[in-house]
This record gives sequence, C-alpha cells and structure tokens, in this order.
Amino acid sequence: MISAYKLHRLNTPFFEIQQSIHLKNKLDHPINRILKRVLDVTLSLLFLILIVPWLFPIVSIMIIIDSKGAPFFIQKRTGLGRKTFYCVKFRTMVKNQEANRLQVQIDDVRITKIGKFLRKNHIDELPQIFNVIWGDMSVVGPRPHMLRHNVEYAQKSPNYHLRHSTKPGLTGLAQVRGYHGMIADEDDYKNRLSSDIEYIHHWSLIGDLEIFIMTTIKIVFRLDR
Repeated sequence: MISAYKLHRLNTPFFEIQQSIHLKNKLDHPINRILKRVLDVTLSLLFLILIVPWLFPIVSIMIIIDSKGAPFFIQKRTGLGRKTFYCVKFRTMVKNQEANRLQVQIDDVRITKIGKFLRKNHIDELPQIFNVIWGDMSVVGPRPHMLRHNVEYAQKSPNYHLRHSTKPGLTGLAQVRGYHGMIADEDDYKNRLSSDIEYIHHWSLIGDLEIFIMTTIKIVFRLDR
C-alpha cells in the first residue's frame, strides 16, 4: 500500500482500542487544506467536462418518466464543524414525509424502479459533485449523515463528532472497505466511525487519490455488491 490506510475490512474497531482520542488532524495545516482543495477542484472540473453534460440529462429524464417530481433531491446534512449544508442527490424515492427521518431500508417501498438502479450503481450520489465545487464537501471524506441520525449516532460514542473535523466526502475509507448503504447493526456503525477517524488521523493526498481510484474501480467493475 502507498498510503497509511488498510483498505480491507476492520477486525477490531479503532475507537474501541482507544476510547479517548486526541485526534491528530493533518488537515488543520493550511498547506494540506489547500492541496486537498486543489485535488477536489481538479477532479470536479474533469467530471463536469467529461461526464455531467451527457449523463445528468439522461438520468434526469429517466427519473421524471419513472415517477412524478423533480430529478434532484435536496436535503440538509451535517458538514465541517457540525454546520449544516444542502446536499444534492438524484431522487430515488417517491415523495414521502419520512425522507428526512427514516434511512432507506432493504426493499424499501419508497424507492422507485429507476431509483433501485441508481442506488445499486451509486449514481444517485453523483450530483454531490456540485457540493464539492461549492466547498461544502470534498471528493474523499466521511459520508454526510441526515441531521436526525447525527443526533442518534452521537449518543452511541463520545468520539462521533470527530468525523466532523473535516469536510464530508463523496466517498471515503469506510466505503472502499465495504461499509456503505443502510447502517444495519452496531458493528456496522462502529466500523464506519472507526474508518472515518482513521482517515482523518492518517490523512494524505496520496491516500485521497488511492480511495478515489479504488471507489472508481469498485463502481466500474461492479465489485463489493
């Protein structure tokens, strides 16, 4: 491995080994923040030029044909410094009053036909590239959670809000390890949080590139399904 990360699944959650963490955040250094932002902008502009002009219109039309409503779903999420921002996604569900409260379940009846395809192939998250350009998110970082879930998860661990010491990401160390989608149980929650803390503690520019490349490979070759 080039970076400090191990991309396989965890055997022992990091924050169970060290209950009280004095987090070393390399992104507190201005130079590192600038380097990370340059990488974000570079990757985002490439995506905007090469992918957005043809993919986004096609997906938007498919969503509108499949069910009533706008092609995009905008929801408040928690970001850097526990500040809220508006996260943009492709809409994958019918309009419902539980969208801001209940996380998506297995075989959730709210999910549309095209929504299942978008979620399965992680296409629904792609509009968050605009959040990266606006500066609310990064290409790589802890995934942003719903506001309600942040309150719920913070009650499980005193270290939970450490994940908000950096910008949330389109993908992250937890995702390349296979921890994505619905948080099904306690171990799933612990391993995601452990991966987020490990990412912040060991951050490197090479590590971000590595996670981005691994995510791309997993999506293109349909791995980790």
